[in-house]
Amino acid sequence: MDARLEAIRDTVLARNPGEAEFHQAVVEVFESLGPVHDRHPEFLDAAILERLCEPERQIIFRVPWTDDAGRVRINRGFRVEFNSALGPYKGGLRFHPSVYLGIVKFLGFEQIFKNALTGMPIGGGKGGSDFDPRGRSDAEVMRFCQSFMTELYRHIGEYTDVPAGDIGVGAREIGYLFGQYKRITNRYESGVLTGKGISWGGSLVRPEATGFGTVIFTQEMLKTRGTSFDGQRVVVSGSGNVAINAIAKAQSLGATVVACSDSSGYIMDEAGIDVGLLREVKEVERGRLKDYAVRRPGVSYVDGGSVWDVDATVALPCATQNELDGGAAARLVRGGLLAVGEGANMPSTRDAVAVFQEAGVLFGPGKAANAGGVATSALEMQQNASRDSWSFEHTEERLTDIMVGIHHRCAATADEYGEPGNYVLGANIGGFVKVAEAMLAQGLI
Repeated sequence: MDARLEAIRDTVLARNPGEAEFHQAVVEVFESLGPVHDRHPEFLDAAILERLCEPERQIIFRVPWTDDAGRVRINRGFRVEFNSALGPYKGGLRFHPSVYLGIVKFLGFEQIFKNALTGMPIGGGKGGSDFDPRGRSDAEVMRFCQSFMTELYRHIGEYTDVPAGDIGVGAREIGYLFGQYKRITNRYESGVLTGKGISWGGSLVRPEATGFGTVIFTQEMLKTRGTSFDGQRVVVSGSGNVAINAIAKAQSLGATVVACSDSSGYIMDEAGIDVGLLREVKEVERGRLKDYAVRRPGVSYVDGGSVWDVDATVALPCATQNELDGGAAARLVRGGLLAVGEGANMPSTRDAVAVFQEAGVLFGPGKAANAGGVATSALEMQQNASRDSWSFEHTEERLTDIMVGIHHRCAATADEYGEPGNYVLGANIGGFVKVAEAMLAQGLI
């Protein structure tokens, strides 16, 4: 790394102690940017990187609520509004016990580049809470969401900051959040949240978009090697919304998805995952994968195992950050791996990425491969602004065009900077340059 970038990196890490995930995201981006600053010294002169790594606004607040037994509970809420050079802050809300400021900042930092790559006019932000909706009643989730929005509402708006869902925040939670926002503000401001229900301002394809987009991006990578998803043996981590829709899209293109996971273990289904049954178990019944295994003949459930022990030609990590380490990456490579498309945010550790790249495995980083979700959220904002509603086919076509465009932008940038096929470098530089040029044009703010 260039000495100037090292100095900036070290300052950023020192100013943000104890935030391991944020540090990881920052270092990964900095390692790509040396060639950019050789060509564009004006970015260094204007302290673009220092400003990019410092959020424009960080909001932390208390969220009091009562459970069904009448006991008072206290959680912590976050919203990090990272960069608005390209448009209003845009990024999801995550409700999970692991959430703390470092997680939210890593997600928000990644979101800056991801949103820039879509070509849509949206900035980067993220938020959430250490609240765990799992095992809570609908009434408890509603009371929490109402309390959370009672503080958050003053910081968001369709021209300011537009949250969406993430882990632990689905259609149910978005509904409760939107209802409270509407109640407090006395405005039906559809564009303030995305991921809404179809009947009240949501967009078709939004639930499918992240998983579909990951597969579309990975398909474009495979095309550069003269192949496709047809006939591929695929493993997917996770079994939530992103994973389920990635499985559905991959199998629609001719792949066989033989394994997926949850926090307790994974299932092996050599005939190919039955998406209908998986949806019923996970989305309707809110059950576990072991319930799927009980109901489908020939399926084995591995309690506590790693889905990355399963040989595959394509891997789609769709669960959470740092779930795929260097050892798992090496096992996958030995099993004949061709490509990895990240459906989650930073699911591969730095060691894993190095293993994939050294082995010549096609590797699509999350900020590029999983950008379909936020891209379709921006399409939802367009529909809200024009009081319009698009067909599934039209919206899916727009999503496909955006994902193909992201792949082209990453590949072309990697070529331009002398590293053909390096999608990590292509995504980092492609997103950074777009944001940096906008920041330079808007002055020192």
